[in-house]
Amino acid sequence: MYICLINMISVKNNIGKAKYKQIVDSIEDAIATGVLKKGDKIPSINEVKAKHSLSRDTVLMAFNELKNRGIIQSIVGKGYYVLSEDIEVQQKIFLLFDELNSFKEDLYNSFLEHLTDNIHVDIFFHHFNKSIFDKLIYDNLGAYSYYVIMPANLPNTNRVIKILPADRVYILDQVHDDLTEYAAIYQNFEEAIYKNLKEASQLIEKYEKLVLVFPQDKQPVGMLKGFQRFCDDHNFSNVVIKSVKNYIPKFGDVYIIPDDKSLLYIIKALKKEKLSLAEDVGVISYNDTLLKEIVEGGITTISTDFNAMGKRLAEMILNKEQVRIENPHSLIIRNSL
Repeated sequence: MYICLINMISVKNNIGKAKYKQIVDSIEDAIATGVLKKGDKIPSINEVKAKHSLSRDTVLMAFNELKNRGIIQSIVGKGYYVLSEDIEVQQKIFLLFDELNSFKEDLYNSFLEHLTDNIHVDIFFHHFNKSIFDKLIYDNLGAYSYYVIMPANLPNTNRVIKILPADRVYILDQVHDDLTEYAAIYQNFEEAIYKNLKEASQLIEKYEKLVLVFPQDKQPVGMLKGFQRFCDDHNFSNVVIKSVKNYIPKFGDVYIIPDDKSLLYIIKALKKEKLSLAEDVGVISYNDTLLKEIVEGGITTISTDFNAMGKRLAEMILNKEQVRIENPHSLIIRNSL
């Protein structure tokens, strides 16, 4: 079969089709007709180059296209092998999230919904661990058509991202100062918290103190900057705490809570202390979900539109747009304030 495949790779002159594309088509035909199956080895770059008197770059271009679509893979020291028999896949996308939660699931589902059927997406998670982040990118270098990366608040992410082709990278959610060369769809965390607290200022004036729950290992520094700027500009008493676990809420506080687990801790603690939501203590949560419409009669949220973010990201990739877009945010007032 291996010798047969060498002969099946057909490259002709003056037929109006690029030679690298003829190599791609030949390998696809071999897979479609069952000559090649998943796990089979294919001829090397040098063998194809020698048989058809081609440049190495021409053969490499063909192999890279098939590799980026997830059809073949290279194994160091061994060669190229068939990875998938799904030749309908035209593009393969590497999607790196920090973690999965309900609103990022909305983003992910919206992204998939607005891509075409011949695009395959693999999702990975770095869990705010820089070593895992680096390894996932290094291990998948050259294996995908596009790389969508959520750097979260990890430092120096460009040191590894820069090994990827810049025009194939899309930054998602947070954009650091050293990532400005890449296309992106992001949240402006500093302006979001500042503008939305300002919009809610008449409601929070009846309280005594603003409390930002801010675990530094996971939350964007822009959120902290915007909070502090708002408090300074409007003379609000304030404090920043790392966690509300085992925390005793106090009468007159407004809690700004970026994660759902902390929100549940606060609600549980309020019941224990017999404090009334909205009357005694205010709560503003980040990232709206269906649950927050219902819990305790409704939780006030500051949120970006994750469905819109996923849709716009898909459009950027489909249209090969190299742009930077700030995703809109909004304040939803409910019973908790």
